[in-house]
Amino acid sequence: MILNGVWLTIALSFVAIVLGLILATLMSALRSLAGSWAGTIVDAYVELMRNTPFLVQLFMIFFGLPQIGIRMNGLEASLLAMTLNLAAYATEIIRAGVDSIHKSQIEAGLSLAMSRRQVFQYVVLQPAFARVWPALSSQFVLMMLASSICSFVSVQELSGTAAIIEQDTFRSFETYIIVTAIYLVLALSLKLFLNWLGRRIFPQVSGLAGVTDAHGEAA
Repeated sequence: MILNGVWLTIALSFVAIVLGLILATLMSALRSLAGSWAGTIVDAYVELMRNTPFLVQLFMIFFGLPQIGIRMNGLEASLLAMTLNLAAYATEIIRAGVDSIHKSQIEAGLSLAMSRRQVFQYVVLQPAFARVWPALSSQFVLMMLASSICSFVSVQELSGTAAIIEQDTFRSFETYIIVTAIYLVLALSLKLFLNWLGRRIFPQVSGLAGVTDAHGEAA
């Protein structure tokens, strides 16, 4: 049962991380390439998700949406809540990376007849990702740990499975000390994997991103 719970935790976290990162990238592009109205909508979404508890968001999706005819099982509601929550935090992290790109680099890209989309993709977004990857990695780990909250809507991931075992055996200490150790291993393993992935994806970009002169101008 614990192994099944571990597998569901890993699968749920992986899908939420991938979908959340894609959504965050799209919202960052929308904020940068579209008009001010798009930025206002994205900012409102980010503020809403970052300033309300994840548990409330999960309950709103699982218990609230059925009142207007949108029904999901616990796994679907958990995946949606994790994705939307992660996307909001990742959007703000990516924004910080985008803001760190000097305007002279953008102007240089435009002077080379690159389109706004090309400038955003190659001159802004890739170096921005390289700079904020450690912060994104930390957010991914936090979201994996937050998946334990999904047990409140009967998702039998690791914490949900532990609760069932504890109720059946009444051995709380043994159950939760094992679960604690597993979460620790999962968090450290994910952190090491993301660090390795960042070095593989961004070695050249991260090096170029830091090549600036003393005045912050592009070298």
